[in-house]
Amino acid sequence: MKTKYLYTCLFLLVCTLSFAFRFADDPFETLLKKLSAYNEDNPQEKVHLHLDKPYYAIGDNIWFKAYITDNSTDQLSKISNILYVELINENDSVKRQIKLPVESGLSWGDFKLTDTLPEGNYRIRAYTQWMRNAGPEFFFDKTIKIGNAWTNKVLTDTKYTYSKKDNEQYVNTVITFTDKKGQPYTEVPVNYNVQLKDKTIERGKGMTNAQGELTVSFKSKLTDTYVSGKITATLTLANKEKIVKTIPVKTVSDALAVQLFPEGGDLIEDLPSRVAIKAINTSGLGENVSGTIVDNEGAEVLPFSTTHQGMGSFILNPQPGKTYTARIKRKDGSIQNAALPKVASAGYILTVNNLDSNKVSAKILISQSLLNKGEMKLVVQHNNTVSAVLKVNTLKQLSLLYLNKKDLPSGILHFTLFGPENIPVGERLIFINNPADQINADLLNLKKIYNVRENVPLELIAKDDGKPTVGSFSIAVTNAAIVEPDADNESNILTSLLLTGDLKGYIEKPNQYFRDNSKQTRENLDLLMLTQGWSRFLWKDIMGNTLTKPVFSAEKSLKVSGIVTTPGGKPIPNGKVSLFSNAGGFFMLDTLTDAKGHFNFDNLTFGDSTKFVIQARNAKDKKFVEIKIDQVPGQIVTPNKNTGDIEVNVNEAIQSYILKSEGYFNDLTKRGLLEKTYTLDQVNIVQQKIQAKNSANLNGAGRADAIIKAADLSTCINLSQCLQGRVAGLTTRNGQAFLIRNNGRPMQIILDGTNVGSDFLDNIQPTEVETIEILKSGGNTAIYGSIGGGGVLVITTKRGGNTGYTKYAPGIVVTIPGGYYAVRQFYAPKYETQQAIRAADKRTTVYWNPHLPTSAAGSTKFNFYNTDESGTYRVVIEGINVEGHLARKVYTYDVK
Repeated sequence: MKTKYLYTCLFLLVCTLSFAFRFADDPFETLLKKLSAYNEDNPQEKVHLHLDKPYYAIGDNIWFKAYITDNSTDQLSKISNILYVELINENDSVKRQIKLPVESGLSWGDFKLTDTLPEGNYRIRAYTQWMRNAGPEFFFDKTIKIGNAWTNKVLTDTKYTYSKKDNEQYVNTVITFTDKKGQPYTEVPVNYNVQLKDKTIERGKGMTNAQGELTVSFKSKLTDTYVSGKITATLTLANKEKIVKTIPVKTVSDALAVQLFPEGGDLIEDLPSRVAIKAINTSGLGENVSGTIVDNEGAEVLPFSTTHQGMGSFILNPQPGKTYTARIKRKDGSIQNAALPKVASAGYILTVNNLDSNKVSAKILISQSLLNKGEMKLVVQHNNTVSAVLKVNTLKQLSLLYLNKKDLPSGILHFTLFGPENIPVGERLIFINNPADQINADLLNLKKIYNVRENVPLELIAKDDGKPTVGSFSIAVTNAAIVEPDADNESNILTSLLLTGDLKGYIEKPNQYFRDNSKQTRENLDLLMLTQGWSRFLWKDIMGNTLTKPVFSAEKSLKVSGIVTTPGGKPIPNGKVSLFSNAGGFFMLDTLTDAKGHFNFDNLTFGDSTKFVIQARNAKDKKFVEIKIDQVPGQIVTPNKNTGDIEVNVNEAIQSYILKSEGYFNDLTKRGLLEKTYTLDQVNIVQQKIQAKNSANLNGAGRADAIIKAADLSTCINLSQCLQGRVAGLTTRNGQAFLIRNNGRPMQIILDGTNVGSDFLDNIQPTEVETIEILKSGGNTAIYGSIGGGGVLVITTKRGGNTGYTKYAPGIVVTIPGGYYAVRQFYAPKYETQQAIRAADKRTTVYWNPHLPTSAAGSTKFNFYNTDESGTYRVVIEGINVEGHLARKVYTYDVK
């Protein structure tokens, strides 16, 4: 991608990005060339997931559409063809991971929330292997509340209070236990365990009072504003059933974290500078404060106050020899001090004004001692790509530069001021919201009022810059009377791909910055840019040639690869490698190793539980080789950065939704459309022990004509020898097993669930086998169809219950590499005819369609039926076109 540089702007001249200019070959030009080359070789991907709802209940499906863009083109990504999506619980443990195929930057999938999951604050995280090079800070990582009324007997409400004594923090917790009707669990014994940062700091037992309350108190020496912890409470009900509830501990104090950010980066003597302030409470949310700035002599310099979610700013003109402190007054009257950065004796101040709706102005102030030192450059970047370079002379202390907003792309712009020595001396972020970059998505034929179960036929018309456009759109319809919108915090394609995807850290209610383009919204967004910080890369890494090279390759297809070596580790060239599986029908592929012993089966398509057997031989067809499968290490789960979105009382926060969804789930259960797990009272059952643990026997583990166990295999060299004479009517020859009555037809071998043929017997080490089940009779072989005609040996290894890859013998491995998830189809009923008896329709997601492509005319049609529930229905449309422009539109209508 070619970089466009902007010519020098004159004093007070409005500049545009309409023409290019190349500097003479100099060190700064070389620096820009290095940056351009790095960006071309290392484009960055960003992911957004459009979720059908802002929160969920156990029993729901989470439906989502993935949009993946490439910052080098600002269009749908062609870098990666595989996406990983994870459901992560409050303990930062991955409960579900699915792998999805990506085509032209698009994919979609779902998670089923089974009743084996507890309620809590879950995260949905999405990334590609290529994105791992930039780090998990830039993954899609959304915290969602998942409540449970359907299978939940006990609801909790927790309140914390804090105090401090002798440098220790004291936490007093009152937990109220009730049933779904709000009735308290009185006189119920509770055992509890308190953990902070995975360490138990308190445990005990107690009894709930008449209000269902239990008090848990603990202390800590931790001073962190935010602490990851939990209280695990186990109730023993009257029927002896034990109910375990996990309650988040977000903090151990009510301290306030305060940060101060001089605009551009530094405070300079005698140069007025804007200083931004950000105050965050222990819940991870901004808290507005007021106070004064005092100098090192205690003199009050100026008052200040924050105006938006704990963020604000003030102008300070630092004086020589002075240091400054912010003296903050909190709501409870307490005072907290925060030191401002040290004042430098000389330097540069970069100030950017982004509040005008038409232009961006940049002001540069220079210390008197740095005048006439040479030329400075102001570099403007978008998505790590240089959009403009503006020259600034040092003849005057003040320089002003302007840019037309209509020529600037939407998203974060990064301003960097380079001094005459080509060293960065100031940085600033701004956000541009250019309406010309957004697709207008109109719905035709939408009425204001509909009846229950009425058909809603609609047509989507997409236009970009007033012209029809081809794109892919996702549509979610919910009833706002049941699923109350969370407009400022629900998943939003504009937020993910233009704002949060380029910033580290938690952003509170990010969608608020896209509600409108008013001056107040621009002011609030500019405060965020002043305080959030930039972190995609550092100029010093470019200048010092210390940028790290990608560790993870972009995945283009599913593959199985590895290396074949001698037992001593020497690579074997030209070795024959075979890959086979019986998933969806038996198939086998062959290839040869290269000069370094590598082999690769790529461009494969298979399901997420597919098992493969790999067999290798050297060039002389000898099997005594070692196979090592290539494995990409898993992505670690970092602590939840969305601290402000963590809800201590999840069920209470979405109580209306989970109670209304309970009736829907019960109705589905009665109709056999939803499975529910029942906990039985404890009983002692005496039964025969299953003799074939982890067996893949289709008849059921242990249902065989004979079973040979590991203890019977310890004295033989190979399995042919182990079987010979052990089972009536079974003989072995040439490494195959036969039933005498079957006229020379060999028995098929099922190894850990995979059909490996009939001649695989002696490739399996006897010491690796847990059981061999011999299927001879028609009753046991019938389930295997024609392949079972000669009999079946079901062999289960000692590792048969595990995944990964397992070595059975020299030259043989079995692997489950993890394939594509089979996406569920969203069910939408059709009410085309009147029915005498109708089941109640209480769907919480009325309609979901992850992929509605528009034609060359920019249109597409779809329809759905309303449910039996009245209310205001909400239609959320998101999408993207081939130019990378985004769409988000919300429509509503009433159902009577």
